[in-house]
Amino acid sequence: MKDPGPHIAQTLKQRRADLGWSLDRTSKETGVSKAMLGQIERGESSPTVATLWKIATGSGLPLSAFLERPLPRLDRTVKRDAEDLRQPADDSGLAAATLFPFEPQFGFEQFDIVFEPGCNRISDPHDHGVVEHITVIEGELEILADGIWYQLKSGQSLRFAADREHGYRNLTDHPARILNLIHYPG
Repeated sequence: MKDPGPHIAQTLKQRRADLGWSLDRTSKETGVSKAMLGQIERGESSPTVATLWKIATGSGLPLSAFLERPLPRLDRTVKRDAEDLRQPADDSGLAAATLFPFEPQFGFEQFDIVFEPGCNRISDPHDHGVVEHITVIEGELEILADGIWYQLKSGQSLRFAADREHGYRNLTDHPARILNLIHYPG
């Protein structure tokens, strides 16, 4: 897999320029330290998915904007392989592959995510109106939505408002793999 670092750095720099934000302002809006943001922009640090989620949410971008450029030409059939696209697992045990990055005309991004055993992750709220659609492909995963932990097994799905705190945890001894489609309102 190609190193995403340069693309992440360029996207962060461009987004700050577009918003007219200093590193201080970006830190306040995202909850990521000014030092970490500077390291990311200089290519000195490879941020975790959790850190990228904070930056994306705080700066009003979808996560996939930091992971990959938009796909070329909408009039073509596109085949993608999650295993070729998967980022290495972060410290929490989450490994994500961007199947389809966000494209405004469609309003969604889609990920294939593996949660290693013991992975437990609470996500900050996304922007108002953002909805997540989760389908478990392999294993079992618990999803926190509306203050309730829902247990999902292979073949089961859950849709929930992601503009409030939500979470994911794998309490089993086996990896859990999901498809996550995130819809952003127009």
